[in-house]
Amino acid sequence: MSNPDLLYEIKGHTAWITLNREARRNALSLEMIDLFYERLDRAEGDANVRVICITGAGEKAFCSGADLAASLGGEETLAGARKYAGLLKKLATLGKPLVAKVNGHCMAGGMGLLLSCDMAYARDEAKFGTPEVNVGLFPMMIAALIFRNASRKKALEMIYTARMLTAAEAEEIGLITRALPREAFDRVVDQTLETVASKAPLAIGLGRRAMAHVDAFSLPEALDFLCEQLSVVAKTEDAIEGLTAFLQKRKPDWKGR
Repeated sequence: MSNPDLLYEIKGHTAWITLNREARRNALSLEMIDLFYERLDRAEGDANVRVICITGAGEKAFCSGADLAASLGGEETLAGARKYAGLLKKLATLGKPLVAKVNGHCMAGGMGLLLSCDMAYARDEAKFGTPEVNVGLFPMMIAALIFRNASRKKALEMIYTARMLTAAEAEEIGLITRALPREAFDRVVDQTLETVASKAPLAIGLGRRAMAHVDAFSLPEALDFLCEQLSVVAKTEDAIEGLTAFLQKRKPDWKGR
């Protein structure tokens, strides 16, 4: 069911993927990235899974980024960067919604995992940052995602100064959905996952992929493409069931077809 460094567990309709290197602040190794591919494929192929939650072990860190000690050096660094970029691309095109449960600090490459998720909930003690410039690097792949989520000038201040943001600041500029007190954290995340899982899974999957597809489109191109996608969704069994259930004033029975 699991690997020591990357746990995988099904709870109800949610697949939980947990970074499990607490002693190394859940830093990503190349092996973990390979396991991420396998876990995501498993979740996507499981009709019972309607939402995926990514989190970290312990309370200190969600993910501290790449394991620099294991990845430094010429071609190895480039190979690691390519694997990581591939993971971010896979997360972007996945057909199931992603939720980040940010239990602790999120830095560097961990920000890519966070920003790839559709929703992100963080404990209010968590901090966020891109410290790459402190070690002569730059958050290159993160830059492809961060301006799609956060205020550009606020994000650039974080990138250029390497200043750590509080959870409240991260929420304010759009990096996370909500900062939560410890006593509400588990409850709100669980309620969110349960609510998302109760909605039409096929419609959400088609919609998520459609939104990812139009990112580079002009407004007219995006509207034309999304109009066609609406036609695809409307012809599904779930759409017919949803409208029928609405008219009959009952809960829909989603089939994912």
